[in-house]
Amino acid sequence: MRSVKSLLAAGAATLFSTCAFAADLPIAPPPMYAPPPPADFGGWYLRGEIGFSNQRTRDVHYTRESAYSQLTSFNQTSAFDTAGIYGVGVGYRFNNWFRADITGQYRGNSNFKGTDRFTGTAGGLAYNGIDNYSASKSEWLVLANAYVDLGTWWCVTPFIGAGVGGARVTISNFTDTGINNLPFTTASFASAPSASKWNFAWAAHAGLAYQVNPNLVLELAYSYVNMGEGRTGVLSDYVGNTTGNYFKFKDITSHDLKLGVRWDLDTPPPPPMMPLIRKG
Repeated sequence: MRSVKSLLAAGAATLFSTCAFAADLPIAPPPMYAPPPPADFGGWYLRGEIGFSNQRTRDVHYTRESAYSQLTSFNQTSAFDTAGIYGVGVGYRFNNWFRADITGQYRGNSNFKGTDRFTGTAGGLAYNGIDNYSASKSEWLVLANAYVDLGTWWCVTPFIGAGVGGARVTISNFTDTGINNLPFTTASFASAPSASKWNFAWAAHAGLAYQVNPNLVLELAYSYVNMGEGRTGVLSDYVGNTTGNYFKFKDITSHDLKLGVRWDLDTPPPPPMMPLIRKG
């Protein structure tokens, strides 16, 4: 009996000493929480857009200046029809407020109508006349653009931007039908083949972007575009006679309205989860 009691006492002493030793050990602190790194807003994106143009030209002018030298009054009206715009591009977002892209647009055929009304003198005789012009115009437009996003409210981000590049302006199917009222009435007709010209171009942009999901953004945008000058081929009359001159379309500008889409290729990963700490 005594040996059993001795064994129990020895076991209890060992247990108490072990507990006391464990109580003396330092308590490991809980793992520290590290905040997630700031979100990386950078990344490549693709874009596409469709829209329509509202175009103007400051002046349609014949290059033989002597044709205007005897005029005493001159008035010109002109207008382009609305035409479609189709564009694609690739860009890079540098942070959450600045991005840039390169875009290419095909701007479809826009029909042109113009009229000159004038009076003048020739050989001491006064006369008046009218010239009616028709043509079609199209462009290829390449721009390098930069944009500033102005903040986001309810997934909508207004933005402004600007672009510079080049425009290839093509004037086709040009005709000039005229009537001059001298002591007797004369009629004239001339036409010109298609011709293209590359110009410096620039644009100003403004719009609204809507974040559909982390990858997809829709845009409703306005652009003012200046595409420089267009020109016809060499003008000839109905029997083929020519003086080697042509018409210039000066300062071609457009007010564009477009609907676009941007697809982000580099979606930032979600932030790391906060470590789970159990109590007790």
